[in-house]
Amino acid sequence: MGRPDGEDNADLSSDDSPWSDTAWSEDDDDEGSLSFEDSDEGSGLGSDGGLEEEAEDAEAVGESDSSEDEAGPRNTVGDVPLEWYKDEEHIGYDISGRKIKKRDRGGRIDTLLKNADNDTNWRKLIDAYNDEEVQITKEEAKIISRMLKGKTPHTNVDPYPDYVDWFEYDGKGHPLSNAPEPKRRFVPSKWEQKKVVKLVRAIRKGWIKFDKPKDEPNYYLLWGDDTDTADNKRQGLSYIPAPKANLPGHEESYNPSVEYVPTQEEIDSYQLMYEEDRPKFIPRRFESLRSVPAYEKALREGFDRCLDLYLCPRTRKKRINIDPESLKPKLPSKKDLRPYPRTCYLEFKGHSGPVRSLSVEATGQWIASGSSDGTIRVWEVETGRCLKVFNVGADVHRISWNPSPDKPILAAIVGHDLLLLNAEVGDEETQMRTKQLLNMEESAPEVDADDKKPAVRWVKNDKFDGITLIHHKAAATVEWHSKGDYFTTVVPTGESRAVLLHQLSKKHSHHPFRKLPGLPVAAVFHPTQKMFFVATKKSVQIYDLQKAEAVKKLESGVREISSISIHPGGDNVIVGSKDGKLCWFDTDLSTKPYKMLKNHSKDITSVTFHRRYPLFASSSEDCTAYVFHGMVYADLNQNPLIVPLEILRGHSSSDRRGVLDCKFHPRQPWLFTAGADSVIRLYCE
Repeated sequence: MGRPDGEDNADLSSDDSPWSDTAWSEDDDDEGSLSFEDSDEGSGLGSDGGLEEEAEDAEAVGESDSSEDEAGPRNTVGDVPLEWYKDEEHIGYDISGRKIKKRDRGGRIDTLLKNADNDTNWRKLIDAYNDEEVQITKEEAKIISRMLKGKTPHTNVDPYPDYVDWFEYDGKGHPLSNAPEPKRRFVPSKWEQKKVVKLVRAIRKGWIKFDKPKDEPNYYLLWGDDTDTADNKRQGLSYIPAPKANLPGHEESYNPSVEYVPTQEEIDSYQLMYEEDRPKFIPRRFESLRSVPAYEKALREGFDRCLDLYLCPRTRKKRINIDPESLKPKLPSKKDLRPYPRTCYLEFKGHSGPVRSLSVEATGQWIASGSSDGTIRVWEVETGRCLKVFNVGADVHRISWNPSPDKPILAAIVGHDLLLLNAEVGDEETQMRTKQLLNMEESAPEVDADDKKPAVRWVKNDKFDGITLIHHKAAATVEWHSKGDYFTTVVPTGESRAVLLHQLSKKHSHHPFRKLPGLPVAAVFHPTQKMFFVATKKSVQIYDLQKAEAVKKLESGVREISSISIHPGGDNVIVGSKDGKLCWFDTDLSTKPYKMLKNHSKDITSVTFHRRYPLFASSSEDCTAYVFHGMVYADLNQNPLIVPLEILRGHSSSDRRGVLDCKFHPRQPWLFTAGADSVIRLYCE
């Protein structure tokens, strides 16, 4: 509310304002009421006029309260300036949408006459927004008057109260207490010490945890990448800041210390040095900075520096933002890759020493195991019953069952030599045929072409009705050919006769490789072709037995190869190493490993492929065996699929050794593991 800023108030002076100090008495603040100059004594109105004035004030108060609390503004034009209605007959619209006509306010003469007729007319204000006259009450006028004088609106508020001191100093000649300082103010508090010890103990035990500093939010462009930055939008060469020159040291000072200034003899000795060995700068001493001459090489060095910056090779490298998750291959679900061995179904117990090796019979009905306790045991797979026990009297390092179903013959590395014996399983006809095959007549010892001692001697073993192949040095491994007539043994320290081939039907042995590129570890036959694989400590040599020449060399890149296995298709090879790495080779693809898997923490003791299912496994001395899915496709353009499936545990460590050998069942997705804890485990689906 307020007076309009129109023409009616343009000629008013400050003396004409009804809010001047002359309109009020000096004691208005003390009595808390207003005294006007138009009192009953000076006005032409009597007591009736005073009553009428009080009634009007009460009515105005009631109207003011009701208008502020209940009634809304009359004009509904909102924030529209009233200047827009200056040339119109109305100033807005009411709530019903009707025009609000402008009132005829009259001139200054009409206002003067109204003030003379009614002493309270000066308290009327014009609401320009609603075009109404509003009369303020005495209390509101009093508040406005006090605010104009810079006082508080209410009279009962004292802005400057007197200060009341809580202590009386009158008549007090001494302080509150004249006692000496207590000892506790100089001795550390034991209660605080206990509290500190308690807090320190709680922090050490983790009962009290401090809040970690909050990471600053990393803001980035939601729909942009690094190519949107201003630096990358530059045309031409990327900006490369020039390297900063080294700051001068003590030698470059115009007044260096004496120890930095060379003598004349030292300067002469510089001339005898090669130019590249001479110091680039010789310190000199001057009395003042004014005596320092200009640097004679300044122009040359400035030119060389600009030339270096100009000829600096520059390149723009575009940063590629790739999600690391998108680089991971999409592997199929394990449920889609079943069946594969997952749980331990059966345990074969009977050995008293570590089981060094095991082999499964071609039909899958029997398994044979060799142990360090000097025995070879034949087990029935379905029941776990031990059928035969052969006490050979020495450590059995390796054992292999003849892959032909009609030849139940076991080949075992016992001590330094190879023992061929009848497993005594099958029908009578099979037993008779096996005995005839192992029957050997006394023959003259074979002599090599170089008139040396033969590498192998075939000797009849009367104890087991078998044959003993006595090697010139200790044999390590034995493997059969898929047809069951040929087998090979590896003598790591045999030099030129390290890899030997034997024919069971003719009782004949020979060494086809006169020279090997390294110390052999294992040797296996190709499943279908006349190819032969020899694994040395660093690589795998592939030989063609028909042409008697090396065909390919597979570089493993591992510390030392420990075992090898060939895929039934013959084109893929897996190799285990003593540093826990397993290498998959695709011989048609490259001589380098297609995949290298680092799963085991200790040496890998054995690797094997399944004959029918796309499975392969590895065993290690960390007491675990890993099962993998390895699918080889007929399409040469599609690489093999390798998926880790299961980690088989259960064996305990003995003399720091774990699982020593593993073999798959020939027909079922089962895995046999031999451990150093003298237990054989069967894992099934």
